[in-house]
Amino acid sequence: MAEDIKNAEAQTNGIHLTVADRRAVCNRHQYLQGSWNYERMQNGGWCYAMIPAIKKLYPNKEDQAAALKRHLEFYNTHPYVSAPVMGVVLAMEEERANGAPIDDQAIQGVKVGMMGPLAGVGDPVFWYTVRPILGALGASLALSGSIVGPLLFFIAWNIIRIAFLWYSQEFGYKVGTDISKDLSGGLLGRVTEGASILGMFIIGALVQRWVSISFTPVVSSVKLDSAAYIHWDKLPAGYKGVQSAFDQYFNQGLALSNTKVTTLQQNLDSLIPGLAAVGLTLLICHLLKKKVSPIAIILGLFAIGIIGRLLNFM
Repeated sequence: MAEDIKNAEAQTNGIHLTVADRRAVCNRHQYLQGSWNYERMQNGGWCYAMIPAIKKLYPNKEDQAAALKRHLEFYNTHPYVSAPVMGVVLAMEEERANGAPIDDQAIQGVKVGMMGPLAGVGDPVFWYTVRPILGALGASLALSGSIVGPLLFFIAWNIIRIAFLWYSQEFGYKVGTDISKDLSGGLLGRVTEGASILGMFIIGALVQRWVSISFTPVVSSVKLDSAAYIHWDKLPAGYKGVQSAFDQYFNQGLALSNTKVTTLQQNLDSLIPGLAAVGLTLLICHLLKKKVSPIAIILGLFAIGIIGRLLNFM
């Protein structure tokens, strides 16, 4: 009897999800893949995230059970871009709880219709752009011995992730069912393309720093004039000799030995600095595109490096 009265009052006044309700859903939505399975994939995590909203919208236990059952259907998309889908579904469930003619098929249809296009957006934006950029910046700082590197990656990544989950869910909730129109309007496509270009630009700029290749074969060996190199046996003793050597090398430009040796790597660097590193990076990208296993590529690089060292060409 008390539940019937509560339901009648809710239908008269309208039931609305508060910011706290939606935030509870968002917090749970972070664990979307917590119960991933091969039959319906992310359905368990989705249903878990919906529980706070379902309890608020449907006071009746039978309605709650029915809502949970319809949200246990198949669902699978990128875990972050799932947030706008969640927002739209929250808006539809709210409308349904307030008497709108929205059936189970309509809600599931929106989920299925949105999860496909958004899955294609999430991978290039997050896995191939944002995460590699932050990882590159963090790794660059870590290589110099700074603790800021891993902290930067961890903090920045989680700020971006959590902010995106919340604000994109709110966007979906406020736009409601009209969000499906934006999927064909090209907005998400343009954002994805711009983010991918930015990511490739930054990764390309960091290739020369990350990838180090040195081809050691000697191309030429030229004897220098007596006045063109440092005569180590004529330097003063003690610190004055060291000071004189630095002065002759840095200020006068004298060579360290009487022979100028030019290696293959020096010729390549004079042509285009970092050419070998870029070439190796493009080769690896090509192999990955051809579905070559990353483990096989890593083992191959190890083998080439060891052989090159033993044969003295690297």
